Amino acid sequence: MDAESFPAEPTTVEPTPGESAPGSLTPGQPGPGAPAPGAPGAGSPVPGGPAPDGLTLAELTPGALPAVVDLCRRALDLPEDSAEAAALVDTLHTRASADRTVLGLVAYRGAEPVGVLIASLATAEPVVGHVDLVAVAPELRRRGVGRALLARAERGLAERGATEVLLAGNPPYYVWPGIDVRYTPAVCAALALGYRQDRTAWNMTADLSYDESPALRTTEPAERRLAERGITVRRAEPADLPALVAFARSTFGGAWDGELAGSVGRPGAGAHLAERDGAVLGFAAWGSSRPSWFGPMGTAPEAEGTGIGGVLLRRCLRDQRAEGVKTAQIGWVGPVPFYSRSAGARIERVFFLYRKALPPVGG
Repeated sequence: MDAESFPAEPTTVEPTPGESAPGSLTPGQPGPGAPAPGAPGAGSPVPGGPAPDGLTLAELTPGALPAVVDLCRRALDLPEDSAEAAALVDTLHTRASADRTVLGLVAYRGAEPVGVLIASLATAEPVVGHVDLVAVAPELRRRGVGRALLARAERGLAERGATEVLLAGNPPYYVWPGIDVRYTPAVCAALALGYRQDRTAWNMTADLSYDESPALRTTEPAERRLAERGITVRRAEPADLPALVAFARSTFGGAWDGELAGSVGRPGAGAHLAERDGAVLGFAAWGSSRPSWFGPMGTAPEAEGTGIGGVLLRRCLRDQRAEGVKTAQIGWVGPVPFYSRSAGARIERVFFLYRKALPPVGG
């Protein structure tokens, strides 16, 4: 999520008698900043009370997506995030909406979107809500926009059955593990708004910008050694997806099968597998969440130590470079030494993950 989306210090606005609480809209009243009828992407105003600075909070509709992408390009301060704004919004809203409950909110000033929030419910645990993205136009930061969006999202998630909300990725459709610590104002705001940190995650980066990068070194000798042991390494095709999904579920569980489905055969993404006598021994994928991200990957316990993992990893990294990626992000890393040794990867992005209990609806 964008670091600058929340005010660095919480701003308390006390309503006068008869006014609604800040951060929402009075039912049926679009407010002074409402998008003009028929404006591109204008969704239905969300119920509540007046939004900060005369802004209007509305549902995120498909028609608003192009303008929201443009907003994210301006609002996401880290270049690796702003450059992939279109992929982030597509993953979190368009693709995720086909498989899980997604709540999208836009803050408008007139017909112009100046803030956006995308949240969702966990498929496996629908009482858990996730805030997947918050972004606010730079010129309106620290004026309560992100705070109002988050307050309305918490209410909306609670109305949909959530009992707690996480500022953390919601696999298989996620674009960050949590809040990048370089978005420091967001870290401060999360704590000020009652969230508690309960985990830390990190990404590693692999440099794909030059031919001699250790991330791009040839896999041919290792593949020959594997072939001598009857192991074949090849690109995964759509017809391989059922076997890959079954392998991922039985060996690792979790949401990796969904991420595989988002990688195999999809433009700007891909996967490779290792097999022996038709049985899958390992896989590696890239591009499921965003083009620059590598993962997931996994090797069968009986195949550990064969060199399969390094081969699969570097095959995917070469694919990413061919797609124009200069720096690959290895997301939500577990085995740091493996990635350092196999691709010269370094820990660079660190994320704090937060959670907060939600009060009962009407409580």
